[in-house]
Amino acid sequence: MNSPLGADARAIDVLEEFYRAERIYMSAGGALAGASFDEMGATLDPNVILHQSPDLPWGGDWIGYEGFKGWSIEMSRHWDIVDVQHPVFFENADQVVVLCQLVTRSRVTGETLDQPMAQVVTVKNGRITEFRAFYWHVPQYRAACRSEGGEAQEAQS
Repeated sequence: MNSPLGADARAIDVLEEFYRAERIYMSAGGALAGASFDEMGATLDPNVILHQSPDLPWGGDWIGYEGFKGWSIEMSRHWDIVDVQHPVFFENADQVVVLCQLVTRSRVTGETLDQPMAQVVTVKNGRITEFRAFYWHVPQYRAACRSEGGEAQEAQS
């Protein structure tokens, strides 16, 4: 699969393309509704690593394209809206720190959360190689998903 923007794309452009594709995927119902992962997947390196807090229902490390796809399935099980809004990017070579508002709506409770989030993202050769997300108030995410604990997802390969 080719990178949608090319190997020389700026990291910020790759991230904006990822966020656009993620919004479309989630608003189309995600995996539960048969939405295609292809556009989002096209922004990812085949060996991408996604780190999520183990305290989240979708927590743990998700490794590789298939691992990231598994994370997107899990996210779409919990949320029908996942929207990174008002991103502010701080770029240093191939690493970007993103400060944003994350707007989500729970499939279970219908509750909408609008909270600050930070991400550290690495982009190489026009593809995302690593994501590390920092959520503002993890207990509120668990409550919106009606999840008491944060069973960590086993590392995906």
